[in-house]
Amino acid sequence: MTEAVNAGTPNKFKIGMTFKAAAGYDAEWLTPTVYGQSADEVSTNAVDLMKSLADKGVIELASHAAKKVRETHQPSAGKPGGAAPKTFQGGKVQSPSAGPAGDNCPHGRTLREGQGQNGPWGAMFCNAPKGSNCDPLWRQKDGSFK
Repeated sequence: MTEAVNAGTPNKFKIGMTFKAAAGYDAEWLTPTVYGQSADEVSTNAVDLMKSLADKGVIELASHAAKKVRETHQPSAGKPGGAAPKTFQGGKVQSPSAGPAGDNCPHGRTLREGQGQNGPWGAMFCNAPKGSNCDPLWRQKDGSFK
């Protein structure tokens, strides 16, 4: 690959990869790109890169660094970056919506609706990661959420 670049011949193929630490939109990502002169070469380079990232501890180190940043640099409410995290659902980024007046969820909420055995339902779910999220607010008969 280095010889082709030095010779002034651009690489014909490239693959961009995304390695996510969790399913949530706010999980840390590694997004390396590999290049090659042929599909076989770029595939081989992709495999070599993935093995090296794992063997050299890059993936684990990135995870530890992201955790440290989250623990030591929490954004303040009302300041840039202090907004509730966005979620990724159905192939689209879901912007968090505010809960009803008096709701004390600091993470923002996402409205989800469905059809169950007892008829239609709706609830506003907390956008925090699983395990640290607030209780859902269920739609009441009068249309409010509690």
